[in-house]
Amino acid sequence: MGQKLELFDVTIIGGGPAGLYAAFYSGMRDMKTKLIEAREELGGRTLMYPEKIVWDVGGMAPVRAAQLTKLMIQQAQTFDPTIVLGQQITGLERLVDGTMRITSATGEQHWSRTLILAIGHGALKLAKLNLPGAENYEKDNLHYNVTDVASFRGKRVLISGGGDSAVDWANELVGIASAVTLVHRRDRFSGMERNVRRMKASNVQVLTPYAIKNLYGNGNRLDAVSIAPLNADGEWTDETEQERLAVDAVLINHGLRGDLGPIVDWGLVRENWNFNADEKLATNLPGVFVAGDTANYGSKLYLIAGAFTDAALAVNSAKLYIEPDASIRAQVSSHNSKFDEKNRALEIVEERSRRDDLQEV
Repeated sequence: MGQKLELFDVTIIGGGPAGLYAAFYSGMRDMKTKLIEAREELGGRTLMYPEKIVWDVGGMAPVRAAQLTKLMIQQAQTFDPTIVLGQQITGLERLVDGTMRITSATGEQHWSRTLILAIGHGALKLAKLNLPGAENYEKDNLHYNVTDVASFRGKRVLISGGGDSAVDWANELVGIASAVTLVHRRDRFSGMERNVRRMKASNVQVLTPYAIKNLYGNGNRLDAVSIAPLNADGEWTDETEQERLAVDAVLINHGLRGDLGPIVDWGLVRENWNFNADEKLATNLPGVFVAGDTANYGSKLYLIAGAFTDAALAVNSAKLYIEPDASIRAQVSSHNSKFDEKNRALEIVEERSRRDDLQEV
């Protein structure tokens, strides 16, 4: 192996919700843990929509994705896992002793007893608007992400897309933008039904099945777009009538394209784009487990809440792979001695805060 590598009990590939929770939970299981993320920051897909309000995480009030990301990272660091950023994992080699050597695209190596893949859809790229000159307007008012909702105040906004982000943008911009129009190529939306109903009942002008046909602007700034209805085959005909709309901003949400990279050549079984797993989140490769959107199994729940459950199950399975006689799960935090010292530290902070409040009164 050349220079001796540091051996970890579990190496987690991916720093999104599933990977971050796996890093926390593996600490509860007294596992020596490493987390490797291809990007230079943690958060995974939540980084793509920092202003989006997330409602469906259990026990948590509605929270902006940016704040949720900070909380998940803070939790993941509870037991001081080793965190490596900016490394895309490409190679996996099983050594004679059953451990695994993991290699990155730039040649760095990692050594682990088990592996949890929490890579979501892989390297994500936004699907761009496929119209001539679209890239020129990205410098000004053609957007693929919303980082500051308030920047659209008083503007005429056109949104193209029918997924969760497009619908959420439309709902958030009501009352902020002067006008919101949403076009979608299909009559059916893939966004959450409740949010779609809310959008349709609001002042958002919803046009389906419609798509953007032409862009009009001067230099780097869009002034108007033309939209047109699509036929049953999702195409325009020669007789299609176009409608020209003046715009101050255009938001495009045509989804994300994922690239799992060389991991697809490791021999993992998959039927769809993600990897097949059993009820214990084990793949067909011994010692390799999956969590989050990377996992494909019968009762899979594609929510952040589901990613957390996947992560705990995968960690438990990794623990039992290493130590077959270990407990099947970690003791809950309210009765877990691993948190005694941390609880005392929190209680001290709370007591100081109460004293400060009394002094101010």
